[in-house]
Amino acid sequence: MRVTHSNRFNMYIGNLNGSLSELMELNIQAATQKVINKPSDNPVGMARVLGHRDTLAALDQYRANVSTAKGWLSLADNKLTRMEEILTRLRVLAEQTSTGNVSADNRSQVSYEARQLYEELVVLSNTQYEDKYIFAGHKTDTKAYEQALWVTDNDGSTAGTNFTITGAAQSTVLVRFTSAGTVGTDALTYEYSTDGGDTFVNGTLAAGDTQLDLGSVQLDLEAGTAVTQHDPAVSGSTGNGTWLWVRPTAIYQGDDNDSLVVDKLGSSNLDVTANGLFDKNITVRIDNDTTLDGNPVHYSYSLDGGANWVTGLSTDGSGDPANLTLVVPGGTMTLSDSGGGNLLAAGEQFVIRPHTASISLEISPGENLPINNVGKDIFGGIYTDPVTGQTSMVSGLPDGVNMFDEIGKLVGYLETNNQQGCGEVLAAITPIGQHLMNNAARVGALENRLLVADGVLETMQLNEKERMSEVEDADLAELMTKLANQQIVYETVLRSSSMVMRLSLANFM
Repeated sequence: MRVTHSNRFNMYIGNLNGSLSELMELNIQAATQKVINKPSDNPVGMARVLGHRDTLAALDQYRANVSTAKGWLSLADNKLTRMEEILTRLRVLAEQTSTGNVSADNRSQVSYEARQLYEELVVLSNTQYEDKYIFAGHKTDTKAYEQALWVTDNDGSTAGTNFTITGAAQSTVLVRFTSAGTVGTDALTYEYSTDGGDTFVNGTLAAGDTQLDLGSVQLDLEAGTAVTQHDPAVSGSTGNGTWLWVRPTAIYQGDDNDSLVVDKLGSSNLDVTANGLFDKNITVRIDNDTTLDGNPVHYSYSLDGGANWVTGLSTDGSGDPANLTLVVPGGTMTLSDSGGGNLLAAGEQFVIRPHTASISLEISPGENLPINNVGKDIFGGIYTDPVTGQTSMVSGLPDGVNMFDEIGKLVGYLETNNQQGCGEVLAAITPIGQHLMNNAARVGALENRLLVADGVLETMQLNEKERMSEVEDADLAELMTKLANQQIVYETVLRSSSMVMRLSLANFM
């Protein structure tokens, strides 16, 4: 067998490259300290590593969400506690000024502090975290509250009526009627004061007119509001005609979790209402032509806007023939005969749209935690219902815990030397503080839940990293041994190749 120089050269180069390739592979592993650096190193192992990396990325996002939630909730907790401290101070002021030992000048002096504390409550209700208002529901780019004016009366004359206030006032405007009658029908006279009752300006309300001119403020009362005459010989407002206090309050500008709206997509004239707890829109579809008079109704619903449907649902038509109730996730939808026809056509759809003010973050697979607050459910104030358009005091709160309403009254009573009014507000401040602390406790409970979730996530991260390390990471002691051995192999190949390459027949001639 003849071995040519070309054969020998190719063999030497192959051996050198093979040894060098092994050495470089070990060198890469030493640099990265990983035995898998590309899919071809270990295809099965790489698939497992990629799975662990995906899990770790998800866990990192969950922990980032937990960190964000901690920021929101910690700030809310702090501000609610601060508000309760302000209420404690206001309670002291109300207690001092509700006694006969305090003069009119003293109440006027206290009113300055009370108004400043009131304005601080408004500022705290508009707290932001990362430029987002935390007490405004979903409307995080809108201030939760704006200062406004509201009317309080001494005889219930404005209760259940509508009124509007335009303009602004630096202090409470006190109004007393000097004649009796009905707004919008009779000609009336009144007087108002912008300096706490020290001086009054006379005004008139023509028959058919409803707007009182109060200097920088205009008060438009509802036609039909009955007022009685003030007797100047009698002191105080109790049983002494109709008195009005145009005093501060705050209007909630965020959204709520209260209302449910049902949109009709079809020609049906039925009235449609929904009841329940819904966290997303639900589309309901009628699947057969029928009438609302006891006949079976077949229907379907979709939770994703009609992309997918849950079908095969039906009612047997029993019960009230004028009211048909369909069961859907989270509650029910009721179709009622409004007198305009009771026909239902196949294909008609109804969309249940809940007002959802809560912002939730996913802190673990399938676990969502609310991080914001709906200000009106904590602080009260006044609110314009988005469905009816009616502006009124926030309802749904426990009696006497509408903070901005009650504290606004206190400011108004202090600025107009109303001892009895200060006593009435004093009784309301304690439950207001308790309501704030109940919400602070709720926020604190969410913070504790975050601590538990964060600890679980940290443990899961460590576990995933350990499992990935078993597959991917190199054993440094073993790697250094292999690297030293391979270096010896490579050097040996270099030496032996150089020796053989120098040999030829000429060396033996």
